[in-house]
Amino acid sequence: MLIRIVRMTFAPERVPEFLEIFRQTEHQIRQMPGCRFLELWQDAELPYVYCTHSHWDSVDVLNAYRRSELFGQVWPATKKLFSAPPAAFSVHRVEAATLPADLA
Repeated sequence: MLIRIVRMTFAPERVPEFLEIFRQTEHQIRQMPGCRFLELWQDAELPYVYCTHSHWDSVDVLNAYRRSELFGQVWPATKKLFSAPPAAFSVHRVEAATLPADLA
């Protein structure tokens, strides 16, 4: 499983537009093949900074979503609302059972 975090900084006055885009498309994103989880986070200190947190079966299915018609609509509409470049990264969960005993 691949976990994807995308941190986005918006112009404060554009936040309602972003939230509407997310509200209108979150169900469709969750229905994409290989998407197992999607939620939206708001920064505790900076209310105009949001993160999407999603789980994908693999990098291949994430990339298939990124090539989809849906992404082709959602991302450009969201990107025009940014006040700073986004930060995106992918990670894998590490289970405590797989850590060396002195690190668990």
